[in-house]
Amino acid sequence: MRKFFFFIALSAIIFSCDQPTNNTTNAASPSGADIHLYEYFNYGDTGVQQAGIKMIPVKTSAGEFKVWTKRFGNNPRIKVLLLHGGPAATHQYMEVFESFFPKEGFEFYEYDQLGCGNSDKPADTSLWVLDRFVEEVEQVRQAIGADSTNFYILGNSWGGILGMQYALKYQNNMKSLIVANMMASCPEYGKYAKEVLSKQMDPKVLAEVKAIEAKGDFNNPRYMELLGPNFYNEHLCRLNPWPEPVTRSFASTNQTIYVMMQGPSEFGIGGNLANWDIKDRLKEIRIPTLMIGAKHDTMDPKAMEEQSKLVQKGRYLYCPNGSHLSMYDDQKVFMNGVIDFIHDVDSGTFE
Repeated sequence: MRKFFFFIALSAIIFSCDQPTNNTTNAASPSGADIHLYEYFNYGDTGVQQAGIKMIPVKTSAGEFKVWTKRFGNNPRIKVLLLHGGPAATHQYMEVFESFFPKEGFEFYEYDQLGCGNSDKPADTSLWVLDRFVEEVEQVRQAIGADSTNFYILGNSWGGILGMQYALKYQNNMKSLIVANMMASCPEYGKYAKEVLSKQMDPKVLAEVKAIEAKGDFNNPRYMELLGPNFYNEHLCRLNPWPEPVTRSFASTNQTIYVMMQGPSEFGIGGNLANWDIKDRLKEIRIPTLMIGAKHDTMDPKAMEEQSKLVQKGRYLYCPNGSHLSMYDDQKVFMNGVIDFIHDVDSGTFE
């Protein structure tokens, strides 16, 4: 999670006419000579074309609202729903998949969760709880026509929490789950931040950060001045400078939701997710699951590897140069691993 990992720019998708056919030789893969641009971008729309964008209605205890989604591709065998982090980031930083998934012929969806980005932003704070978000994802799944034969969830950070919790209730409606950079226990995540990552900082810097937190002075500009170079650049995204989409997306975070669920501190977690822990329930997840960890992540990579062994059908992907946003700072390893996993599940060769 973390305030800063809400990023990403509109990665332009520029195709040559034969591009979707040049990336794989796997006969079971959805990409190949039988996929053409016309078919890939034919969404069956009968009215005004809207670039794959659809506002999906979702019912809640506070009424009906709409969430923003954007569809790419047309593949009845592979529909990937991207769950952004935060809580309360936006889809923007997930746009990086636009540079990779179309080449594979994957159908995928960018999606702003309720309260975020282009979606409705109701004021009722009772909505900002995990279980309600799970029901929202289920309604989005139904709206995009996904089911157990084709529905893949890829969740990063808080999106990983949402993906795991969704799978525990609705895995009968899923084909596969990808959890990128999110531990299954928030108490353990908080412990790792405090006992491991914070101790890697300059002691003087850490002392000043703790002094600010002790006063609850989280809006103090000095707080971010310290965390930027000493924590975020080490554990959130290690590229220098950060990708423009990352810095642009930061301004879009809904801080009300973020503080309610994550809490104000950057070391550990203090919101209503503080006690979330489903580590002992991972054994219930029986669909193929990819767990992604990274050496410099805010999440313990050893914990991510352990999680891959706790689910019934797991695989672990390690990004040796990556951090919390390893889809950027260890991009080749991350994307190749994710793409290979999806192809293996789709072809029935996953082990």
